[in-house]
Amino acid sequence: MSSEEELIISKEEEEKLKELFNKLDVNKDGRIDINDLTQALSTLQVPQTPGHAKKFFDKHDKDRDGLIDFSEFVKYVTDHEKKLRLYFKKIDTNDDGSIDREEIIESFKRLGVVIDPNEADKLLSKMDKDGTLKIEWSEWRDYLLLSPSQNINEILQHWRHASMIDVGENIIVPDDFTEKEMKTGIWRINLMAGGMAGAVSRSCTAPLDRIKVMLQVHGTSKNKYGVINGFKHMLEEGGVKSLWRGNGVNVIKIAPETAIKFMAYEQFKRIIHGDASGELAVSERLLAGSLAGATAQTIIYPMEVLKTRLAIRKTGQYKGILDCAMKIYRHEGAAVFYRGYIPNLLGIIPYAGIDLAVYETMKKLYMKTNENKDPGILVLLGCGTISCTAGQLASYPLALVRTKLQAQGAKADSMIGLFQKIIKQDGLTGLYRGIVPNFMKVIPAVGISYVVYEKSRNWFLDPS
Repeated sequence: MSSEEELIISKEEEEKLKELFNKLDVNKDGRIDINDLTQALSTLQVPQTPGHAKKFFDKHDKDRDGLIDFSEFVKYVTDHEKKLRLYFKKIDTNDDGSIDREEIIESFKRLGVVIDPNEADKLLSKMDKDGTLKIEWSEWRDYLLLSPSQNINEILQHWRHASMIDVGENIIVPDDFTEKEMKTGIWRINLMAGGMAGAVSRSCTAPLDRIKVMLQVHGTSKNKYGVINGFKHMLEEGGVKSLWRGNGVNVIKIAPETAIKFMAYEQFKRIIHGDASGELAVSERLLAGSLAGATAQTIIYPMEVLKTRLAIRKTGQYKGILDCAMKIYRHEGAAVFYRGYIPNLLGIIPYAGIDLAVYETMKKLYMKTNENKDPGILVLLGCGTISCTAGQLASYPLALVRTKLQAQGAKADSMIGLFQKIIKQDGLTGLYRGIVPNFMKVIPAVGISYVVYEKSRNWFLDPS
């Protein structure tokens, strides 16, 4: 340690920092690497946002060797404390040495984020250790000491999103963007990153998606068409390339569907929530999201039909997406492009409702049973995976009937008639034909989507 650092840090403070450093140095080799920090942050119950440890290293590992020694750690703490004290004074507008509810509301308002007194109290309770609903300097310092944030805006957003970040939610309910994020264009980056994540995720899990469609359309209790022999049949009929049939249109429809859903969601939010301050309640988000999902599905639904037809086609049947659309139109008419639309629409509400309700319930239960510990990214992804699975279980019969209707030719069944036929032929289990490969793709799809989203979002923010 340099003489300059010794003058700044007292012996008592140095001992405290050494104690904290040792807690972060999980493998006890005298240096902190990214694995040490990730594990220690969870153990110490430090509030985290996705990529927290990496962001910390990117900003504070000055020699870029992937390690932080004690001298680097002391330098970081010294510099970071000065910034934290400056930001504390900026928020403490009445200069009484503590931050209260009104000062928090005003600080977020300057960021373009409107929060109500209840939310302000929840944020205060994250730092407030003595129950006064006021934040003293020591509480502020302890809570944000290991935050990677570099300015007052980042500090406030880190504080808020460490408590409220939602990962893994059903795509029917889009993300909420703040007024600040809308003005700065961050929402565009998030949507582009989400589109890339969806494209990569869908492409990686496309073989499972195609076997699901094949089982939904062709599988019965009599022909014993299952996952393994289904894959064998597809490989024998069209080779490895055939496993990705229908994936092209599945990827192409991401951009228009996302854009329509986002614009519709923003409009429905204003209609439902009006000019009231604060964030949307879960029920309001569900309603706005369901209506936005229905709007997007109504507009892009013909692409859903094309995806199904391309997935079940035989080798050489169609030259491509346009050829498929033209042949279907000539032989079956325009109405075929909305076949199965009603069960598709009916499936949105139970899917979105159960997914969102299970996700919020599991997250709150985790925080309650872990003494309000902020859930890490793995917990959030786990909640998202389970809630998505629960939503699929509730809506899957409608999805199966929709796919069967999309695949049928000119003489198609009615929705009710098809339900009756499936139950008569295969029983209630027939309504869940193809659900195994559907579940098989959930975990890899969630994992791939998250990784690609984070990587692409970081690249869009800093292409260098």
